[in-house]
Amino acid sequence: MDFFNVVSVEEGKKMMLETFKEFNFELEEINILDSINRVLAEDILAYNNVPEFNRSTVDGYAVKSSDTHGASESIPSFLSLLGEVRMGENTDIKISSGEAIYVPTGGMIPDGADAVIMIEYAEKLDDSTLMAYKPLSCGENTILKGDDIKKGEKVIEKGKKLTPQDIGALAALGISKIKVFKKPRFFIISTGDEIVDIDEKLTMGKVRDINGYALYSLIVKLGGEVVGRSIVKDDFELLRNSVEEALFLSDIVIISGGSSVGTRDYTSKVINSFNGKGVFIHGVSIKPGKPTIIGEGKGKPIIGLPGHPVSSVIVFKVFIEYFMKYMMNVKENINKTTAILDFNFPSSPGKETYQMVNTIERNGKTYAVPSFGKSGMITLLSKSDGYIVLKPHEEGISKGDVREVYFL
Repeated sequence: MDFFNVVSVEEGKKMMLETFKEFNFELEEINILDSINRVLAEDILAYNNVPEFNRSTVDGYAVKSSDTHGASESIPSFLSLLGEVRMGENTDIKISSGEAIYVPTGGMIPDGADAVIMIEYAEKLDDSTLMAYKPLSCGENTILKGDDIKKGEKVIEKGKKLTPQDIGALAALGISKIKVFKKPRFFIISTGDEIVDIDEKLTMGKVRDINGYALYSLIVKLGGEVVGRSIVKDDFELLRNSVEEALFLSDIVIISGGSSVGTRDYTSKVINSFNGKGVFIHGVSIKPGKPTIIGEGKGKPIIGLPGHPVSSVIVFKVFIEYFMKYMMNVKENINKTTAILDFNFPSSPGKETYQMVNTIERNGKTYAVPSFGKSGMITLLSKSDGYIVLKPHEEGISKGDVREVYFL
């Protein structure tokens, strides 16, 4: 495949989704205590109301609100005190006009009562008489049956990445087990004669495996699982054997490096050696990250990322993160903000350009300032807050423009 026959970012995404339209991540049932940050694989419907009864939100006295109209400190309303409702217990008492009963916070409000007066605004004249010093409106200081969750309501939607709040809602419904997508399994292969692991001796001409560790962390943060990681020399058979193992163990194979047109870059040949469509993208009009390979082997995605750390991370987020979220129908807010540009910047015609930036506050406004450096420098990422995106048709950006900053 001609490396220079590049596709746009949007074309690449469409080609990837079309090629893997039959691809599915497996499901599993887990306890809600193990579900934090997992992606829900089914809609959660309420099989009961929350709460199941009318409850008080304060320590006070359940009353008919109409009995307190006109009450004040100088002219209180006098009510007959019937006793109290105990916490966690049902009550069959019914409140009539002119009556009150003590209810603790969270306690059940008796039939007939439609408000609760806080103890701070009430006083017992004797054991059977209550003085109310404040007028109440209907529903004040109460949560009614189904106010929180109504029976039959869709409480959490399929594709939601579960938060502690969601787990609390599941507990409120009495749901202890849920179906989630299994963590997508990744295998990372770093290629190159010059690559050594971080605990190996670094000799002249060698470099440490930056991408393997950066990608590992990106995958875990995204909700995936790395089932294997290897460093492979520039050798066709060694790389093919590693990819074959990776295809057996994982859902998605990432090959870091070996995506350019050098004579010793075997990624395309290896991908094409497996049953499947082989390489269908070899070059994307993106900066940084043009030498990107995407292929299919044994029904699974194999992605060849550029060797430079910045390019590798950007392409991961643009294609792999996008693919994962699309296939699992993930619903979550994009981590971004708007900022005023503090610089002029030219675009690369025809390419979708990703420019690293930092955000700063000045006089109550958020500004984006550029982070400059070469794509082979990992510190360009570690010292940046995020990036802005310049579309292929844009000629550049101007100081003072307002753009979206996507946080790393």
